[in-house]
Amino acid sequence: MKTTVLGRAGLLVLLAGQLLPMIDFSIVNVALEAMAHTLHATPLQLELIVAVYGIAFAVCLAMGGRAGDNFGRRRVFTLGVLLFALASLLCGMANSVWLMLLARGLQGIGAALVVPQVLATLHVCLQGRAHARAIGLYGGIGGLAFIVGQVLGGFLIGADIGGYGWRSVFLINIPICLVVLLLVQRYVPETRNTQRVSIDLAGTSLLAASIASLMIALSLGPLLHWSWPCLLLLLLFPLLLQRLWRVEQQLEARHGAPLLSPALLRLPSVNFAIGIALLFFSSWSGFMFAVALTLQSGIGLTAFQSGNAFIALGVAYFLGSLLTTRMAERYGRLTMLLSGCAIQMSGLVWLMLTFHFAWGNIAIVTLIPSTALIGFGQSFIVSCFYRIGLAEVPKCQAGSGSAMLSTVQQAALGLGPMLSGSIFSQVLLHKANYQQAIIAALLAEWLIMLLLVVRALLVRRQLLPQPGNR
Repeated sequence: MKTTVLGRAGLLVLLAGQLLPMIDFSIVNVALEAMAHTLHATPLQLELIVAVYGIAFAVCLAMGGRAGDNFGRRRVFTLGVLLFALASLLCGMANSVWLMLLARGLQGIGAALVVPQVLATLHVCLQGRAHARAIGLYGGIGGLAFIVGQVLGGFLIGADIGGYGWRSVFLINIPICLVVLLLVQRYVPETRNTQRVSIDLAGTSLLAASIASLMIALSLGPLLHWSWPCLLLLLLFPLLLQRLWRVEQQLEARHGAPLLSPALLRLPSVNFAIGIALLFFSSWSGFMFAVALTLQSGIGLTAFQSGNAFIALGVAYFLGSLLTTRMAERYGRLTMLLSGCAIQMSGLVWLMLTFHFAWGNIAIVTLIPSTALIGFGQSFIVSCFYRIGLAEVPKCQAGSGSAMLSTVQQAALGLGPMLSGSIFSQVLLHKANYQQAIIAALLAEWLIMLLLVVRALLVRRQLLPQPGNR
């Protein structure tokens, strides 16, 4: 029996499918030290294991959204979950760094097929308050999964179920994928656009090349002392982005279907949401990577203890997410965004002071006040990203719009460990001091969040009159 409407059961299936890719962004962080011993991985290779998933995810997201628009969102969602399960099995069986990198790339492709179908299906099938609640859950679960990944990964490695150690953080995906595959056909309606549009291969190639140039430069820069090849790749990044923009404009002028639609990018709400993604999500993933590495390699906590250190952040994030729908309706999205930034930035300052004054006595309890503030503020910011970004997107472009927003978001998440990792590694190389390295990385995040606040204040007058602001 096939459903024709998206009910509560269908919503849960979609959110379960969304949970898997989001968890795998962070679950690997607490497994890094164990993986390094088993796979004989260098610090650079560990950064790549974290980043390659996000980069593959980001580059293929827009194609995943387009495929769902053309061939059916439920069908593509099912294919993505199946590929994700097979890639997770390959990750769990990997016996070398290069096989792990291949498997993580395949995981990213599977995730890119899954995620845009979730947001597009919600956008098409739901309206009014039901739509607002679903988007709030989407944003809340997406962010909470990042924290759950850290905690769950630490538990699985500490429990060492079946003697699989760090491999269990990947193998746990397989039974969850099977349950989703069993339920999706029954409870999730099939939706697609009435007209098919072609896939923008030129735009996809340029996007991949631009992200790869930045990722390679940031990963190799500290190790090669920023020699001329690294600087050349950094210079190449904006040139490739400029070329990508021109190609997309030309395709739009020919009435084609560009990967990153210039028409959508011209919408004030979409433009601002992309700024949120670039600034916030890159600093967020970098924060999780740098703090997890510091807690284990710098302070000497176990993977289980490191994962538990994020419980307060996760609980605070979840509680904050429950308030976002009512807060957005009452105070407006921009006010909620600025409030979230203020709360999170206060938590970052507290965490820096904690690392500075209590370095020799850091424990899970010591981190609770600062990480709880950070998580509570983050829940407001993540919720605002989706609410603002989709406010002006027409329903007929739901797949393209959600995929474009998710592309930028996942690219930022993928590059975050490289950005923060570059600062972290640079300080660590020169000072050989984890305390100074983590404080420098956290200070960089605080400054990035300050840029987001300034950007929000500058566009406040432009966006407030828009009917979709709330």
